[in-house]
Amino acid sequence: MNERLWGCGFRRTFALELKRKIMAEQKKLSIIAFSGDFDKLTAVFTLGTGAAAVGYEVNIFFTFWGLDAIKQKQGRSLTGGNWLTKIFGFMMGGLRVAPTSRFNFLGTGPKIFRYLMRKNNVATLEELVDAAKALGVNLYACEMAMHVLGLKKEDFIPEVKDVLGVASFLQLSEGGQTLFI
Repeated sequence: MNERLWGCGFRRTFALELKRKIMAEQKKLSIIAFSGDFDKLTAVFTLGTGAAAVGYEVNIFFTFWGLDAIKQKQGRSLTGGNWLTKIFGFMMGGLRVAPTSRFNFLGTGPKIFRYLMRKNNVATLEELVDAAKALGVNLYACEMAMHVLGLKKEDFIPEVKDVLGVASFLQLSEGGQTLFI
């Protein structure tokens, strides 16, 4: 069976077994996912799944454009209350249409990256998101950013554990390492 590589080069079965063995020594990694760019979200989920695979408790806090990664509905649509939130809804089309931060090439950048990832047997962004779910990575949405962008908890995938404010997330992150991507 040809399993794709997960974050940090781990194979899925190895990562899950290793996680079970290391759970005795608990470590914590919190990631603030601010960007909705394909390459930056790939970094978020690569670090998150890699840390979870070696026994870390991983919490990812999605705020502003990062919320795009956990949207349930994929594709561009004019949804939301007023015309401004409808524009944000159109701009935030989910993982499938997330642009790259550089070399987007009129939208073909992510397609090129996905092709190269598959060709080199590296997990795609979508596969990394699935890996994060399987490894028990905790996903949180930023309450304030949701209000600004006109989003509701129902707009997100069911694996989103909770909607938190910044203070609550900082308390949750206490005692661990925090990254901002």
